[in-house]
Amino acid sequence: MSALNPITSGSLPIDTSAIANQAAKRPNLTPTADPAAARKTAQEFEGFFLSQMFQSMFQGIKTDGPFGGGHGEDMFRGMLMQEYGKSVAQKGGVGIADAVYKQILLMQEKNSEKV
Repeated sequence: MSALNPITSGSLPIDTSAIANQAAKRPNLTPTADPAAARKTAQEFEGFFLSQMFQSMFQGIKTDGPFGGGHGEDMFRGMLMQEYGKSVAQKGGVGIADAVYKQILLMQEKNSEKV
């Protein structure tokens, strides 16, 4: 039987600078907001989410392959995970973008009713 560590909030590395960058790119929720922009924002969110998930998945994998590991490969791996996330999201993702897109449109509707 293998010893698995339970997932706790302290055991997951979270790139807070990336979260801050995403927060700065929040969509403009005005009634005249472009649905294409909402779709793009939802897809970017899914790409970011997936890249964070991939970073957690690949965290325990050793980097002593053909390139020898080291600091450079660790840096490259982070960028690679970001591109994996973007690529999966652009190819249809896992459904997160659709749910986020619907919520953005719903928030825009509620915002337009208040005006």
